[in-house]
Amino acid sequence: MKVEIKTLIEKKDLPGLKNLLAANPNLANEGFALSGNPNSLKAHPLHRICDAVFAKKIKEKDAIKIAKIFLENGSNIDGDKDMDTPLLAAASLHAEELGVFYIENKANVHYADKNDGATALHWASYCGRDKLVKRLLYEKSEINRPDKSYKSTPLGWAIEPLMTGDKFNTHHQVSCIKLLIKAGADLSKLDQDKIEYLQLLAQDDLELKSLLG
Repeated sequence: MKVEIKTLIEKKDLPGLKNLLAANPNLANEGFALSGNPNSLKAHPLHRICDAVFAKKIKEKDAIKIAKIFLENGSNIDGDKDMDTPLLAAASLHAEELGVFYIENKANVHYADKNDGATALHWASYCGRDKLVKRLLYEKSEINRPDKSYKSTPLGWAIEPLMTGDKFNTHHQVSCIKLLIKAGADLSKLDQDKIEYLQLLAQDDLELKSLLG
């Protein structure tokens, strides 16, 4: 049955999902694995929809339609207590529009990963997803909260892929940096190397230069 849900999601079979969840409402919150291996890690359906977007099996407009069906059938917008929330998954898996949809449906924007302390704002900033960053800031997500692993704020996370030249994660990080600074990100919480990198970046960006003072 769990594999069937995965198949229905990837095939974008909306009528099939509606029928299955109507007949088995518990499946709206029952985690399932990406593979058929019974020992594989299971995650909440709303999380798995993000995985399908990241794997390019479905587009975000279809993902939102699918997520809406799950929510209409009792799916918990924050997933289950033992795993990261669907919003955190959306932020870290480049499912930006889906993440905004989850926020619109009252997802917890303050949840932090129980292991590394990263929030959806950390991940959206790192992934350069400025639309999601903007919405998270509007919802008052904690802007200067450091994660546990790197002791870095969302602003630091936005700078990191630019500094390291991560060509596989080059999106709208500069826009995220500007949004975070405008919203009150504390520059003093950055490491010196990140401050120096921002100053270097600002040499060719008048708006950023103005924000840095």
